[in-house]
Amino acid sequence: MQVSALLIATLLFVAAACSPGGDAQEAGVPIDETPAPVVPIRILALGDSYTVGEQVGKLENWPVQLVRKLRIEGQPVAEPVVIAATGWDTGDLMAAIVAADLQGSFDIVTLLIGVNNQFHGGAIEEFETGLATLTDKAIGFADGNASRVLLISIPDWGVTPFAASAPRAEIAAEIDMFNAAVRERAEMAGTGFIDITGISRRAADEPELVASDGLHPSGQMYSEWVELIYPAVIEIVDSID
Repeated sequence: MQVSALLIATLLFVAAACSPGGDAQEAGVPIDETPAPVVPIRILALGDSYTVGEQVGKLENWPVQLVRKLRIEGQPVAEPVVIAATGWDTGDLMAAIVAADLQGSFDIVTLLIGVNNQFHGGAIEEFETGLATLTDKAIGFADGNASRVLLISIPDWGVTPFAASAPRAEIAAEIDMFNAAVRERAEMAGTGFIDITGISRRAADEPELVASDGLHPSGQMYSEWVELIYPAVIEIVDSID
């Protein structure tokens, strides 16, 4: 029987397409080029009034300003999870963390706590114990990776109008002592440390850095904190990639 030239050509084409060395795309087989879904960066901010943003709008506290800056720079970031309230000391924050029963891990965890321990005359030893527990908890939330945790220094409220009649030099000395404990804990645990206390002390001569209550930071001061915190956060983000 005579086989037509068209049939022979068809058989040769099919054989070439099915051979081990054949190019699937050239053979007309579609390739799935769907990009992998983008997983947003998760940030957990632990603290007190200085983290929740007492006396400023919801968009002016520093965790929200940090997320906004990250997004402007093209980073995919979820809304920050904030566990903080005005008046909390280390014990209050620990109790709130337990009650929150957070699930999953976070890419970045920040901890700013201690001003209320100092304000109420708490012993430095008690603060150090509470800080150590909270730091360990923060590292746990960062999936056990201490390098993804940032401890932040305590601002100096003694320079504010609220403390006009207070012993400012004594307050400054105590704040420095508490912050030395924070820095030491960061070094021992292997976390990052961000010193925003210097910015807070400029409020003595720059009233625009203080909120309307004469005590807490303004949105402008929080913006300056973010400028210090942002590079450390980007370093963490780059290490995740």
